Amino acid sequence: MARDILTRFELITFKDVDYSNQDLSNQIYQDCTFINCNFTNTIVKETRFQEVVFKSCRFLGVIFTVCNPFLLSMSFEDCQILSTAFSELKLPKTKFLRCQIHETDFINTDLYEADFDGSDLEGAVFHSCNLSYASFKGADHYQFDPHKNILKKTKLSFPGAISLLYVFDVIIE
Repeated sequence: MARDILTRFELITFKDVDYSNQDLSNQIYQDCTFINCNFTNTIVKETRFQEVVFKSCRFLGVIFTVCNPFLLSMSFEDCQILSTAFSELKLPKTKFLRCQIHETDFINTDLYEADFDGSDLEGAVFHSCNLSYASFKGADHYQFDPHKNILKKTKLSFPGAISLLYVFDVIIE
């Protein structure tokens, strides 16, 4: 059941907290850090994440799409992000550093200047995204159709950049 009263957390570090199957709806987290927390099937409807850092956290089945977009600002370091949705969000300059991001949806997501350095993006879906100035340096297993996403000055590294050729059905030997 969603909360009617907003609960605000500011400048707090949460460490080793298990939020599995919990409802964090309508809560506000401002300038908070989460370290080694578990967000398996956590509900974040209308939750505000403002200048929030997630370090070594696990996300499974989290639908960030329904969180409150007002001043939304998050960063992820060394996290597992599995079967999660960031679709329809504005996430400019968001850092996804050294994360395992599998089977996660980025559909119609603004990822301008986002940083995926060192992340494993196996099965991640990028469709109708703004990836301008985003960095995929050192990232693995990413695939996105350059015709269906905006790729202006997007930073890619070799050999990962070869994955963009899959849409052309070419054979590279």
